[in-house]
Amino acid sequence: MSPGRTSGAVRLLEDLVRISTAGADEGTVTRHCALMLTAVNAHTDFVDWAPNREQLIARVDGSGPPLTLTGHVDTVPADPADWSVDPWAGESDGNRMVGRGTSDMKSGIAAMVTAVVGHLRRQHECRGIQVVLTAAEETGCQGAMQIPSSALRLGGPLLVGEPTANALVPAHKGALWLRLTARGRAAHGSAPERGDNAVVRLARAVTALHDVSSWPSDERFGPVTANVGRLWGGVQPNVVPDSAELLLDLRTVPGVDSVELRQRVKAIAGDGVSVSGLVDLPLIDTDLDDPFIELVGQALTANGLPDAPAPPARFFTDASALVGLLGDRRAGPPAPVPTVILGPGEPDQCHVVDEWCRLDRVEQAVEVYSSILTAWCNGAST
Repeated sequence: MSPGRTSGAVRLLEDLVRISTAGADEGTVTRHCALMLTAVNAHTDFVDWAPNREQLIARVDGSGPPLTLTGHVDTVPADPADWSVDPWAGESDGNRMVGRGTSDMKSGIAAMVTAVVGHLRRQHECRGIQVVLTAAEETGCQGAMQIPSSALRLGGPLLVGEPTANALVPAHKGALWLRLTARGRAAHGSAPERGDNAVVRLARAVTALHDVSSWPSDERFGPVTANVGRLWGGVQPNVVPDSAELLLDLRTVPGVDSVELRQRVKAIAGDGVSVSGLVDLPLIDTDLDDPFIELVGQALTANGLPDAPAPPARFFTDASALVGLLGDRRAGPPAPVPTVILGPGEPDQCHVVDEWCRLDRVEQAVEVYSSILTAWCNGAST
């Protein structure tokens, strides 16, 4: 293990955690990473998504389609009052760093950028590498969805640095986010019988959806899951609410049609509730016989880590958006993009209070990513 390089990843992680990117200011991080990549002769471009939320595409062209490495820069919010430490201090306690985004997924970005910088410093014939750092993944891959395919080099496999504790994950669930709306009739709070309470109607739908025990299931991916993420309605206590809304997060599995799933939600919610779509992201499922799976497995073995593919992840990633953009269309319909999710973060630490990551896993990830990059540029079959 190379202490200089890996300790650099930890220092970079500290820098990234100290920049709050909770649904804003991702551009501060992408510009920081761009400076590091430009210094080793990578060509960098920015895709504007919103003010100071620029997305980075950095690449070194080679003899063919590139290996694309990707991660998202944004995080979910954190309320400092709930945390035992400052969520943006990047404080370490032994082998752990605590902070918002440590596992999801600034540790993956720190390891990825560090590995690419180290790789490009070594003299070699580069086969082609592309780094894509996105904004607004936590709100349904909004940033990645807005990247034009013309801004990318197409073809080649995709490596996603989302948290897997450095396990090889070749698949993840899809996502269907829905908005449920109930309309009622306003009345004075002292005479609720004269109105039609939209909040009550939608609350019944919440209970019915929460209590469903027979969502479709898949042997490998497990069941569809449903989470009521937000519910609101009404204006003040003495007015019968005439409207209410609910946001529902469904995680999808093979064999489940989004249209049919939406219809099922409508049937469960009952009369007087309308259902509209917000996000519909496809699942990812790479054939275990794909050569890219073998390449990543060999890199893990070379670094003393298990190479057996792990079960599909329950979360989605920007791969849901990028695989459709990266597919090479020059010879007809886009070819499937082999995808592996592998990152140093802890999957169970995503979105929690006092989120943390293991620093030794960050160092391991640098070594694994470096081995993958070396094998790729040495012409490993994919």
